[in-house]
Amino acid sequence: MTTTAPPGAEEQTDAPAADAGGRRTAARRIPTGNGLVFVLPFLLVFGLFMVWPIVQGLWMSFTDSSLALRDTNFVGLHNYTEAFGDPDVWSSLGNTVFFTVISSVPLVLVALAMALLVHSGLAGQWAWRLSFFAPYLLPVTVVTMIWTWLYQPELGMANQLLDTLGMEPVGWLSDESVAMWSVAALTVWWTVGFNFLLYLAALQSLPTTFDEAAALDGAGAWRRLWSITLPQLRRTTGLVAMLQILASLKVFDQIYILTKGGPNGSTRPVLEYVYDVGFTGYRLGYASAVSYLFFALVVLVSLVQFRLFRRED
Repeated sequence: MTTTAPPGAEEQTDAPAADAGGRRTAARRIPTGNGLVFVLPFLLVFGLFMVWPIVQGLWMSFTDSSLALRDTNFVGLHNYTEAFGDPDVWSSLGNTVFFTVISSVPLVLVALAMALLVHSGLAGQWAWRLSFFAPYLLPVTVVTMIWTWLYQPELGMANQLLDTLGMEPVGWLSDESVAMWSVAALTVWWTVGFNFLLYLAALQSLPTTFDEAAALDGAGAWRRLWSITLPQLRRTTGLVAMLQILASLKVFDQIYILTKGGPNGSTRPVLEYVYDVGFTGYRLGYASAVSYLFFALVVLVSLVQFRLFRRED
């Protein structure tokens, strides 16, 4: 016994429909908006702890807000014009750029060398990977405590090694010409493990056909490295370089704990200057203006890097 649907009734089905050419197409679904229920908690947290502080800080940069005064007045662009003429802003910015250069370059090259060493198939793979990545898991306070003892003028291992070699001791944290290099060495030892993992993952995902074909043609290990492996790692190198430059520009923790910007401000980065002005000098409005100028610089550097990577692609 068969039944027929009433005239004009439409059967609801999720089966694919056929278009005018006879091809089967997926049935179109009407969005119900239920996904907003799942996204709403994240949007609330994001707006409360990210968007609102950004807006509040931007407004504060146009005022004379201070921790020492209750009244706040609108001053327009006065804080920004003062920041452009402040020699301490430019000196701290120079320190930040210098640290970024001397730390980012070895953090890329050393990480690549470590990844190539592990990927080459040395014995004891787990030991190499653990030793390279373990420092990255340490908190900044532990790292700075270790390196403070290493840099100790009289009992530190660094000066004892120099004494063994017959060389004069060095004021690793007290000499203005050496202090920033000391901080960079600490940073490389501490954070190179993350870049090492990125490079190692990229190496393990590379196809082996090109390398095997070059080996059959008589290419040596160095030729295969320069002509095959490194070109295939170009995108990974770009990613590592971009992440590292942004991270180095935002340096604060290790410098503040290790040297507090000394000696004589030779290691003070921009973020520490913002902290000193805002929470030591109580000038929150001016500190906000300096921080937003630095934020604009970071955004500009990011845009330039994205443009360069897109051009290479």
